[in-house]
Amino acid sequence: MNASARLDCDQQHLKALQRANEVRLARAALKRRVASGDVNAAEVILACPAEVEGMAVSDLLMSQRRWGRTRCRKFLATIPIPENKEIGKLTDRQRRVVAAELPSPTQARTHAHQLTTNSAPTPVFAGAV
Repeated sequence: MNASARLDCDQQHLKALQRANEVRLARAALKRRVASGDVNAAEVILACPAEVEGMAVSDLLMSQRRWGRTRCRKFLATIPIPENKEIGKLTDRQRRVVAAELPSPTQARTHAHQLTTNSAPTPVFAGAV
């Protein structure tokens, strides 16, 4: 390999590293915005911006508040989509189904509020009328 070919290879490698870093930073920022509730995960799945095309669906879902691995697995099993499926490789139909099945931010807030306010179930007595 001559010197100019080696230089081109090094430049290409540096550009690839720079692009990968940009994508990583963009994904991290997006995950923070989803976690804070500024952006809805369903909107991201439907829009499919370039920085999330290679991102696993489960990574995006788990960035939502109160979503862990178990909830994500159960959710994706009902659709059925593998949790490691990349967002960019979802079909339009799969995107619409995932977006439709995800709870809206207002539903999630209402559910969380109900969990905190109804910590103890109301007793039901057999003889009560």
